[in-house]
Amino acid sequence: MLNLENIRNIAYLEPQNSFSEMAADEFCSKYNLNCFKTPLTTIKQIVEYTAQNPDTVGVLPIENTLDGTVRESFDSLMNCQNPDIKIISELIMPVEYCLLSKTTEFYSITGLIATPRLIGKCQEFIKNEFPMNLNIIESPTMLESARELSNHNLTFASIGNRKIAQNCMLNILKENIHDDKDNSTRYALIGNLKTEPAGNDKTTIAFKADNTPGALLKILNIFLENQINMTYISSQPSKTEPNEYIFIVNFDGHIKTPNMQKAIEEIKPKTSYFKFLGSYGCI
Repeated sequence: MLNLENIRNIAYLEPQNSFSEMAADEFCSKYNLNCFKTPLTTIKQIVEYTAQNPDTVGVLPIENTLDGTVRESFDSLMNCQNPDIKIISELIMPVEYCLLSKTTEFYSITGLIATPRLIGKCQEFIKNEFPMNLNIIESPTMLESARELSNHNLTFASIGNRKIAQNCMLNILKENIHDDKDNSTRYALIGNLKTEPAGNDKTTIAFKADNTPGALLKILNIFLENQINMTYISSQPSKTEPNEYIFIVNFDGHIKTPNMQKAIEEIKPKTSYFKFLGSYGCI
Protein backbone atom coordinates (compact mmCIF):
# COMPACT_ATOMS: atom_id res chain seq x y z
CA MET A 1 0.00 0.00 0.00
CA LEU A 2 1.24 3.49 -0.82
CA ASN A 3 -0.23 6.86 0.18
CA LEU A 4 0.74 9.70 -2.19
CA GLU A 5 -1.97 12.22 -1.31
CA ASN A 6 0.59 14.87 -0.25
CA ILE A 7 2.68 14.62 -3.41
CA ARG A 8 2.56 17.75 -5.58
CA ASN A 9 5.50 17.20 -7.95
CA ILE A 10 7.14 14.41 -9.91
CA ALA A 11 10.69 14.73 -11.28
CA TYR A 12 11.95 12.76 -14.27
CA LEU A 13 14.90 12.64 -16.66
CA GLU A 14 14.59 15.10 -19.53
CA PRO A 15 13.85 15.70 -22.36
CA GLN A 16 10.11 16.16 -22.39
CA ASN A 17 8.17 13.53 -24.38
CA SER A 18 10.83 10.96 -23.45
CA PHE A 19 10.16 7.44 -22.19
CA SER A 20 11.04 8.72 -18.73
CA GLU A 21 8.18 11.22 -18.94
CA MET A 22 5.92 8.43 -20.17
CA ALA A 23 6.93 6.43 -17.07
CA ALA A 24 6.10 9.47 -14.91
CA ASP A 25 2.68 9.60 -16.59
CA GLU A 26 2.13 5.90 -15.82
CA PHE A 27 2.97 6.39 -12.15
CA CYS A 28 0.65 9.42 -12.00
CA SER A 29 -2.16 7.43 -13.60
CA LYS A 30 -1.67 4.44 -11.30
CA TYR A 31 -1.65 6.50 -8.11
CA ASN A 32 -4.13 9.15 -9.28
CA LEU A 33 -1.55 11.94 -8.98
CA ASN A 34 -2.48 15.36 -10.29
CA CYS A 35 0.87 17.05 -9.86
CA PHE A 36 3.44 19.23 -11.59
CA LYS A 37 6.10 17.49 -13.70
CA THR A 38 9.71 18.64 -13.45
CA PRO A 39 12.22 17.49 -16.09
CA LEU A 40 15.82 17.45 -14.81
CA THR A 41 19.15 16.99 -16.59
CA THR A 42 20.75 14.15 -14.61
CA ILE A 43 19.73 11.21 -12.45
CA LYS A 44 21.72 12.66 -9.55
CA GLN A 45 19.69 15.86 -9.77
CA ILE A 46 16.45 13.87 -9.59
CA VAL A 47 17.57 12.11 -6.40
CA GLU A 48 18.81 15.33 -4.79
CA TYR A 49 15.68 17.27 -5.78
CA THR A 50 13.45 14.54 -4.37
CA ALA A 51 15.50 14.43 -1.16
CA GLN A 52 15.16 18.20 -0.67
CA ASN A 53 11.42 18.43 -1.39
CA PRO A 54 9.09 16.29 0.77
CA ASP A 55 6.16 16.83 -1.62
CA THR A 56 8.14 15.38 -4.56
CA VAL A 57 8.69 11.90 -5.96
CA GLY A 58 11.24 11.06 -8.64
CA VAL A 59 11.40 8.63 -11.56
CA LEU A 60 14.68 6.81 -12.22
CA PRO A 61 15.62 4.36 -14.98
CA ILE A 62 16.95 1.30 -13.14
CA GLU A 63 17.59 -1.34 -15.79
CA ASN A 64 17.30 -1.85 -19.54
CA THR A 65 17.01 -5.28 -21.10
CA LEU A 66 19.72 -4.46 -23.66
CA ASP A 67 22.07 -2.19 -21.70
CA GLY A 68 21.72 -3.70 -18.23
CA THR A 69 21.74 -1.90 -14.88
CA VAL A 70 21.74 1.90 -14.85
CA ARG A 71 24.66 2.37 -12.48
CA GLU A 72 24.10 6.10 -11.98
CA SER A 73 20.66 5.44 -10.48
CA PHE A 74 21.97 3.07 -7.82
CA ASP A 75 25.05 5.22 -7.14
CA SER A 76 22.84 8.27 -6.60
CA LEU A 77 20.47 6.38 -4.29
CA MET A 78 23.30 4.89 -2.25
CA ASN A 79 25.00 8.30 -1.89
CA CYS A 80 21.82 10.24 -1.13
CA GLN A 81 22.23 12.34 2.03
CA ASN A 82 18.60 11.80 3.00
CA PRO A 83 18.42 8.23 4.38
CA ASP A 84 14.62 8.19 4.00
CA ILE A 85 14.66 8.33 0.19
CA LYS A 86 13.75 4.85 -1.01
CA ILE A 87 12.30 3.03 -3.99
CA ILE A 88 8.54 3.02 -3.38
CA SER A 89 7.22 1.54 -6.64
CA GLU A 90 8.40 0.32 -10.02
CA LEU A 91 7.12 -0.36 -13.51
CA ILE A 92 8.45 -1.98 -16.66
CA MET A 93 7.91 0.03 -19.83
CA PRO A 94 8.45 -1.38 -23.35
CA VAL A 95 10.75 0.75 -25.50
CA GLU A 96 8.57 1.10 -28.59
CA TYR A 97 9.12 3.34 -31.60
CA CYS A 98 6.58 4.30 -34.24
CA LEU A 99 6.58 5.84 -37.69
CA LEU A 100 4.89 9.24 -37.44
CA SER A 101 3.60 11.58 -40.12
CA LYS A 102 1.07 14.29 -40.93
CA THR A 103 -0.42 11.99 -43.56
CA THR A 104 -2.33 8.76 -43.00
CA GLU A 105 -0.94 7.10 -46.16
CA PHE A 106 2.10 4.96 -45.38
CA TYR A 107 2.85 4.10 -49.00
CA SER A 108 3.19 7.76 -49.91
CA ILE A 109 6.25 8.19 -47.67
CA THR A 110 9.49 8.87 -49.57
CA GLY A 111 11.41 10.79 -46.87
CA LEU A 112 12.42 10.15 -43.27
CA ILE A 113 13.51 12.63 -40.57
CA ALA A 114 15.12 10.95 -37.55
CA THR A 115 18.09 10.87 -35.22
CA PRO A 116 21.06 8.72 -36.31
CA ARG A 117 20.54 6.58 -33.20
CA LEU A 118 16.93 5.77 -34.07
CA ILE A 119 17.80 5.14 -37.70
CA GLY A 120 20.23 2.52 -36.39
CA LYS A 121 17.59 1.01 -34.10
CA CYS A 122 15.08 0.64 -36.97
CA GLN A 123 17.39 -0.70 -39.69
CA GLU A 124 15.31 -3.74 -40.58
CA PHE A 125 12.11 -1.75 -40.97
CA ILE A 126 13.82 0.92 -43.08
CA LYS A 127 15.47 -1.71 -45.25
CA ASN A 128 12.36 -3.83 -45.82
CA GLU A 129 9.55 -1.28 -45.91
CA PHE A 130 10.97 1.79 -47.64
CA PRO A 131 12.20 2.37 -51.20
CA MET A 132 15.96 2.22 -51.75
CA ASN A 133 16.08 5.91 -52.67
CA LEU A 134 14.54 6.99 -49.36
CA ASN A 135 15.44 10.61 -48.58
CA ILE A 136 16.88 10.59 -45.04
CA ILE A 137 17.33 13.80 -43.06
CA GLU A 138 19.13 13.53 -39.73
CA SER A 139 17.84 15.44 -36.72
CA PRO A 140 19.27 15.77 -33.18
CA THR A 141 16.22 14.61 -31.17
CA MET A 142 12.92 12.76 -31.54
CA LEU A 143 10.96 15.90 -30.76
CA GLU A 144 12.85 18.04 -33.27
CA SER A 145 12.36 15.33 -35.90
CA ALA A 146 8.60 15.49 -35.33
CA ARG A 147 8.53 19.27 -35.40
CA GLU A 148 10.61 19.35 -38.58
CA LEU A 149 7.78 17.57 -40.41
CA SER A 150 5.92 20.88 -40.52
CA ASN A 151 8.64 22.20 -42.86
CA HIS A 152 8.19 19.38 -45.37
CA ASN A 153 5.39 17.99 -47.49
CA LEU A 154 3.20 15.02 -46.63
CA THR A 155 5.65 12.48 -48.09
CA PHE A 156 7.92 12.76 -45.01
CA ALA A 157 7.73 10.80 -41.77
CA SER A 158 9.69 10.68 -38.50
CA ILE A 159 10.53 8.09 -35.84
CA GLY A 160 9.22 8.71 -32.33
CA ASN A 161 7.16 7.39 -29.45
CA ARG A 162 3.43 7.59 -28.78
CA LYS A 163 3.73 10.64 -26.55
CA ILE A 164 5.37 12.67 -29.31
CA ALA A 165 2.66 11.54 -31.73
CA GLN A 166 0.01 12.75 -29.28
CA ASN A 167 1.63 16.08 -28.38
CA CYS A 168 2.62 16.96 -31.95
CA MET A 169 -0.72 15.77 -33.37
CA LEU A 170 0.83 13.27 -35.75
CA ASN A 171 -0.57 10.03 -37.16
CA ILE A 172 1.01 6.71 -36.23
CA LEU A 173 1.57 4.99 -39.58
CA LYS A 174 3.34 1.91 -38.22
CA GLU A 175 3.86 0.65 -34.68
CA ASN A 176 6.83 -1.22 -33.20
CA ILE A 177 9.24 -0.48 -36.04
CA HIS A 178 12.38 -1.02 -33.91
CA ASP A 179 14.58 -4.07 -34.43
CA ASP A 180 14.74 -5.18 -30.76
CA LYS A 181 11.12 -6.09 -30.05
CA ASP A 182 11.78 -7.24 -26.48
CA ASN A 183 13.55 -4.08 -25.34
CA SER A 184 12.13 -2.56 -22.14
CA THR A 185 13.24 -0.35 -19.27
CA ARG A 186 12.52 -0.78 -15.58
CA TYR A 187 11.72 2.50 -13.83
CA ALA A 188 11.69 3.15 -10.08
CA LEU A 189 9.57 5.68 -8.27
CA ILE A 190 11.54 7.13 -5.34
CA GLY A 191 10.43 9.28 -2.44
CA ASN A 192 10.34 9.85 1.32
CA LEU A 193 7.34 7.60 1.91
CA LYS A 194 6.66 4.42 3.83
CA THR A 195 5.30 1.34 2.08
CA GLU A 196 3.30 -1.47 3.61
CA PRO A 197 3.30 -5.15 2.62
CA ALA A 198 0.91 -5.75 -0.28
CA GLY A 199 1.57 -9.41 -1.04
CA ASN A 200 3.53 -8.96 -4.25
CA ASP A 201 6.43 -6.92 -2.90
CA LYS A 202 10.06 -6.75 -3.89
CA THR A 203 12.97 -5.55 -1.75
CA THR A 204 16.30 -4.11 -2.90
CA ILE A 205 19.45 -3.88 -0.80
CA ALA A 206 23.06 -2.92 -1.50
CA PHE A 207 26.06 -4.22 0.43
CA LYS A 208 29.79 -4.86 0.44
CA ALA A 209 30.86 -8.30 1.57
CA ASP A 210 33.87 -8.66 3.85
CA ASN A 211 37.06 -9.34 1.93
CA THR A 212 37.40 -12.93 3.12
CA PRO A 213 37.03 -16.30 1.32
CA GLY A 214 33.39 -17.33 0.92
CA ALA A 215 32.02 -14.06 2.38
CA LEU A 216 29.51 -13.50 -0.44
CA LEU A 217 28.39 -17.14 -0.40
CA LYS A 218 27.67 -16.93 3.33
CA ILE A 219 25.42 -13.92 2.74
CA LEU A 220 23.57 -15.55 -0.14
CA ASN A 221 22.97 -18.67 1.94
CA ILE A 222 21.04 -16.54 4.43
CA PHE A 223 18.36 -15.98 1.79
CA LEU A 224 18.04 -19.73 1.29
CA GLU A 225 17.93 -20.46 5.01
CA ASN A 226 15.10 -17.95 5.46
CA GLN A 227 13.21 -19.20 2.39
CA ILE A 228 13.59 -15.92 0.52
CA ASN A 229 13.58 -15.98 -3.28
CA MET A 230 16.43 -13.87 -4.65
CA THR A 231 15.51 -12.63 -8.14
CA TYR A 232 18.45 -10.45 -9.15
CA ILE A 233 22.07 -9.74 -8.24
CA SER A 234 24.61 -7.42 -9.84
CA SER A 235 27.89 -5.88 -8.80
CA GLN A 236 29.64 -2.61 -9.48
CA PRO A 237 32.96 -1.10 -8.34
CA SER A 238 32.72 0.65 -4.97
CA LYS A 239 34.73 3.67 -6.23
CA THR A 240 36.57 3.75 -2.91
CA GLU A 241 39.01 0.81 -3.07
CA PRO A 242 40.47 -1.15 -6.01
CA ASN A 243 38.97 -4.62 -6.51
CA GLU A 244 36.15 -3.79 -4.10
CA TYR A 245 32.55 -4.21 -5.23
CA ILE A 246 29.07 -3.32 -4.08
CA PHE A 247 26.41 -5.97 -4.67
CA ILE A 248 22.84 -4.98 -5.47
CA VAL A 249 20.26 -7.66 -4.73
CA ASN A 250 16.52 -7.89 -5.38
CA PHE A 251 14.38 -10.49 -3.64
CA ASP A 252 10.72 -11.26 -3.17
CA GLY A 253 9.03 -9.97 -0.03
CA HIS A 254 8.69 -6.85 2.11
CA ILE A 255 11.20 -5.64 4.68
CA LYS A 256 8.48 -5.62 7.37
CA THR A 257 7.78 -9.37 7.20
CA PRO A 258 9.35 -11.48 10.00
CA ASN A 259 11.53 -13.71 7.80
CA MET A 260 12.84 -10.67 5.93
CA GLN A 261 13.74 -8.83 9.12
CA LYS A 262 15.48 -11.92 10.44
CA ALA A 263 17.48 -12.26 7.22
CA ILE A 264 18.54 -8.60 7.24
CA GLU A 265 19.66 -8.88 10.87
CA GLU A 266 21.83 -11.87 9.92
CA ILE A 267 23.25 -10.19 6.79
CA LYS A 268 24.31 -6.84 8.26
CA PRO A 269 27.11 -8.17 10.55
CA LYS A 270 28.64 -9.96 7.58
CA THR A 271 29.00 -6.77 5.51
CA SER A 272 31.31 -3.74 5.61
CA TYR A 273 28.56 -1.62 4.02
CA PHE A 274 24.81 -2.14 3.94
CA LYS A 275 21.92 -0.02 2.65
CA PHE A 276 18.24 -0.80 2.37
CA LEU A 277 17.01 0.75 -0.90
CA GLY A 278 13.30 0.00 -0.59
CA SER A 279 10.42 -2.45 -0.46
CA TYR A 280 7.84 -1.83 -3.18
CA GLY A 281 5.38 -3.27 -5.66
CA CYS A 282 5.45 -3.32 -9.45
CA ILE A 283 2.53 -1.68 -11.26
